[in-house]
Amino acid sequence: MMGLARARLHRYLGRMNDIAPANRPERVRKPDWIRVKAPTSPGYHETRKLMRAKGLATVCEEAACPNIGECWTKKHATVMILGDVCTRACAFCNVKTGMPRKVDPNEPQNLADACAEMGLEHIVITSVDRDDLPDGGASQFVKVIEALRRTTPDTTIEILTPDFRNKHERAVEMIVAARPDVYNHNLETVPRLYPTIRPGARYYASLRLLETVKKLDPSIFTKSGVMLGLGEERLEVHQVMDDMRSADIDFLTMGQYLQPTPKHAKVMEFVTPAAFNAYAAIARAKGFLQVASSPLTRSSYHAGKDFAEMRAAREAQLAKAAQ
Repeated sequence: MMGLARARLHRYLGRMNDIAPANRPERVRKPDWIRVKAPTSPGYHETRKLMRAKGLATVCEEAACPNIGECWTKKHATVMILGDVCTRACAFCNVKTGMPRKVDPNEPQNLADACAEMGLEHIVITSVDRDDLPDGGASQFVKVIEALRRTTPDTTIEILTPDFRNKHERAVEMIVAARPDVYNHNLETVPRLYPTIRPGARYYASLRLLETVKKLDPSIFTKSGVMLGLGEERLEVHQVMDDMRSADIDFLTMGQYLQPTPKHAKVMEFVTPAAFNAYAAIARAKGFLQVASSPLTRSSYHAGKDFAEMRAAREAQLAKAAQ
């Protein structure tokens, strides 16, 4: 009897092995246009070593950016202030979630020193969400801007802030008064997907934040970005563009969403380079000063070059209006 039961078990497992592959979800293969080589250059390792020496975190590493090899080789890095632990858990983001450590008082000067050592003409500073702090971390952004102005006065400064939930009016006022050159805050996706992709945020609150920046200081460039491939519809993306233009946003970035781990939101579609180009053409027609749209585009990808082009576009626009 034991032998018969064992034989039946083997036959059953054999049948399961025959049918399991058909029912097993296939791993989605990235298309050729989204693949990048692993970073190996000396410049990459030099940038990594400097970030470690100054005790700085970067969103390049924490968010597993596919462009890290290219950017760090050129000694471009997006520094992430206020630690590397976020108080939120967005479905698309690979940054750790939990209770963050105390704010480092040496961080602003360490960042400014690293900027000087790298000889950066343009720097991008972002942060984790810090809902645990009374001002959401806005005062640390101000201190970083002030340290950079003292240490590397010729460096143009781009900041990418969180939404400062329930405290954005005062937080934005503080930062705008410090006068960064570019104020970036990403909408990330279309309003319909917020409950699942960005549950801790509100779409229209993010729009109002960027609108507030422009009202406080129209000379500051505003910037925002969205990820594609999360299940959004084409007309929904067009509506986001219209909403951004209504808020007088200058610069739109669009890139392909990539799933950091199996625990994160799935990629619903790999958007083709041709589709990204089509979106870019529509965005330019809607009046953005600058548009960056490609599968590998990220908020700070080629930020320095894009800033120079955006500034030139505004100067040309003002010159034309003065004629």
